[in-house]
Amino acid sequence: MRNDSHDPWDVIIIGGGSAGLSAALMLGRARRRVLVLDGGAPRNRVAPHMHAVLGHDGRSPLELLAAGRAELARYGVEVESADVASASRSDETGRFDLTLASGEHRVARRLLVATGLRDVLPEVPGLAEQWGTGAVVCPYCDGWEVRDRRIAVLATGAMSSHQAQLLRQWSPEITFFVNGVELPAEAHAALVARGIAVETREVARVVADEAGRLTGIRLADCTEVPVDAIFLHSTPVPNDAVLRELGAATIEQAGLDWVAVDENGRTSVPGVWAAGNVVSARASVPVASAGGNVAGAMINADLVEEEVRAAVSSSALHQ
Repeated sequence: MRNDSHDPWDVIIIGGGSAGLSAALMLGRARRRVLVLDGGAPRNRVAPHMHAVLGHDGRSPLELLAAGRAELARYGVEVESADVASASRSDETGRFDLTLASGEHRVARRLLVATGLRDVLPEVPGLAEQWGTGAVVCPYCDGWEVRDRRIAVLATGAMSSHQAQLLRQWSPEITFFVNGVELPAEAHAALVARGIAVETREVARVVADEAGRLTGIRLADCTEVPVDAIFLHSTPVPNDAVLRELGAATIEQAGLDWVAVDENGRTSVPGVWAAGNVVSARASVPVASAGGNVAGAMINADLVEEEVRAAVSSSALHQ
């Protein structure tokens, strides 16, 4: 394993999810020396299946990642189970020195961060236990599986009423739990107009049976509303500590600060790219994979440009 400053990796990718592995596949096929550092905690690990992923609909997301790692092995890409504790960039060489949680170091010419995000849920007892199974976020990912069933939308912000209106496409039995969130009169009227029940009583807890399957939502007055699925918007928190440590510029989106990238995944830090959920909460599996694919190609092109400059400089010195 190349880990000293005299023989750096061409590219180190931090994060072994769909974005990181897709980038690694592009770079491996470009004959680059690539190391993927994988902390082993992808955002969708709690979901038993993924949907709306062409060619893989209904497949386990962990199976998809395992298949991706097997493909990388054909091209000499190495995957190491490791967490990155800190990162720095040399002003003199432009190389990146990564310190792992183990204290070991890895050095690279270019860096791609694809560390995803974590979902912060409302503090409703029983909700966290349902996350990824009984409680989900995306109608397009999970709406079909609960079509025509009793669907709850647990309000968490201004976009929750829109989420409920989307879900009306899948079922006529939608209950919108206001959950203390301000609901404008216009939004309330629009929900009622489409037959969506609006529940204003306080939510006390999410209820499950002995096997852990979702059965309903209990209100503060002990009324229990039977539901088969809960949809809600979590608060996304990007795992971008490495990017911020390196000084990457950020941009405000939907009230949160995200590391800014261009259409190719390039950050404001020379030699650093980012892809997937670490820079976009909306990056589903195919979107994250596409972002990684583009970033991988652009990183390779950037390395080629550097190698051209070095070759021209060397040639000029010997003339």
